[in-house]
Amino acid sequence: MAHTVPVIQTDALTKRYGERVAVAGLSLQIEPGEVFGLLGPNGAGKTTTIAMLLGLVRPSSGRAMLFGHDVQAAPVAALRHVGAMIEAPAFYPYLSAYDNLLVLARAGGLPEASITTTLGAVELSARSRDKLRVYSQGMKQRLAIAAALLPNPALMILDEPTNGLDPAGTAEIRALIRSLAADGRTIVLCSHMLHEVEQLCGRVAILKAGHLIAEGNVAALLRRDQGLRVRVEGGAEQAVRLIRALPWVAGVQQEGDVLLVDAPTARAAELNAHLASAGLLVAEIGAHSASLEDFFLDVTASDSR
Repeated sequence: MAHTVPVIQTDALTKRYGERVAVAGLSLQIEPGEVFGLLGPNGAGKTTTIAMLLGLVRPSSGRAMLFGHDVQAAPVAALRHVGAMIEAPAFYPYLSAYDNLLVLARAGGLPEASITTTLGAVELSARSRDKLRVYSQGMKQRLAIAAALLPNPALMILDEPTNGLDPAGTAEIRALIRSLAADGRTIVLCSHMLHEVEQLCGRVAILKAGHLIAEGNVAALLRRDQGLRVRVEGGAEQAVRLIRALPWVAGVQQEGDVLLVDAPTARAAELNAHLASAGLLVAEIGAHSASLEDFFLDVTASDSR
């Protein structure tokens, strides 16, 4: 079986600005066809990492490889199949969407026929001749993705693609990203909308102060925080005391009559029996998983960096 080259591979990728370390020894590997989330609070190093991947910033040490090519040593080969949407792209408001893409196509030596295909992919065909100034924010975001899609890239890097959108616009962009992924493209998604990342990404990496503090399959990361959700009818405070006394319980969080118990889900029947023996009625008991937002807040707050 032939070995596939990772779409992205970073080896101890580091960027220093004087005494400040923006990215510290980052090693990642992203395989073909993945939808990968790059997360972190402001100042975590996400933007610097993307800039190094795109050859816009030179690493202080380490290296970034795209499709097996070193971004610094062979930038043309490394970036040939990459499309990126970073920050707010600059378009001409007095030109139509079609003509804005025509400017980009001519600058990049791309055939004009690619414009029609790309506008169709982002569902802007019917409005392609309208001036950009009449576009909604959601339409502008779709056009920005179209600009990244114009060279028909195998890898797309999207930085905050739903920034500033209302719920309807966010849903449109989410559906668009799913369709791009369904075509087999590899997508790196940077977003502070963690519920969105949870829905779209198979794997994530979480950065804090330039350091990688968590990485892995989203479902597996959330299973780390899986526990039991227990609803008792009356006597919640007594139930908390009884549960906390069990040696296999790591903690209990009370939300009214609902208790979130940090304990193995396989102990559900044992926990139920323990409470029943004390005369407490358990109305509901089952597995409880943290959201990606819960996990993110936990690891970024508790990590020592």
